[in-house]
Amino acid sequence: MRITGRPLPRVLTVAGSDSGGGAGIQADLKTMLALGTHGMSVLTAVTAQNSQGVQGAWELPAEAVRAQFRSVVDDIGVDAVKTGMLATAELVESVAELLADLTVPVVVDPVGVSKHGDPLLAPSALGAVRTALLPRATVATPNLDEVLQLTGIGVTDEQGMLRAASAVLEFGPSWVLIKGGHMPGEAVDLLTDGTTEHWLRAPRHDNRHTHGTGCTLASAVAAELAKGRDVPAAVTAAKDYVTGAIAAGFALGSGLGPVDHGWRLR
Repeated sequence: MRITGRPLPRVLTVAGSDSGGGAGIQADLKTMLALGTHGMSVLTAVTAQNSQGVQGAWELPAEAVRAQFRSVVDDIGVDAVKTGMLATAELVESVAELLADLTVPVVVDPVGVSKHGDPLLAPSALGAVRTALLPRATVATPNLDEVLQLTGIGVTDEQGMLRAASAVLEFGPSWVLIKGGHMPGEAVDLLTDGTTEHWLRAPRHDNRHTHGTGCTLASAVAAELAKGRDVPAAVTAAKDYVTGAIAAGFALGSGLGPVDHGWRLR
């Protein structure tokens, strides 16, 4: 229970909107609430999205993104930041520039495609992600598709995850979390800073309703960092939260339903 008068840790998400509520800004804010933090948002894009996929996406002007960011950070302040869908090279570079002035942890989810395979990042923006955004990251959280986009490395086993982690670390993040959820078998992720390795394992739940897992995990890591945990402890706690959210994922619409961000609250 929060002590009356003590401020909640402040977590800022810089990401796109998912009109279906399962991923993006909506998932981020639900996660931050569930984990006892105050969520704030900088909207980078609007999508028309439901359980079947993304029907349209429109990025906001860089000026609007910068104005939102300055409005929140300069007045309210922030204890951790999470980035998600940034869509274009201009937005990636603008956000990276804004992050350069911060001294708080930054979690970069290098969103490239949606759960349904719809592109959410222009190919021309990959270079900016590598050279401008990833060097700002305390933790980068690519899945295997995003690893392939960023490094050209296809991962099919744990040795491949090690090679992928080394390649992503060369772009400059302090830590990388390689998410192995697309591999068969148990759900295994690798967290490393290039010196220490943490293998995070969880049983794979037989549930197809997993929309929003990547956004949710990155937001959970940011929330735990905002509460003062170190990176391994924050990622371990976030993995536990997401594993429960996947187990509780539910049908919504006629396609892939979302994870249940509020599973601990019930």
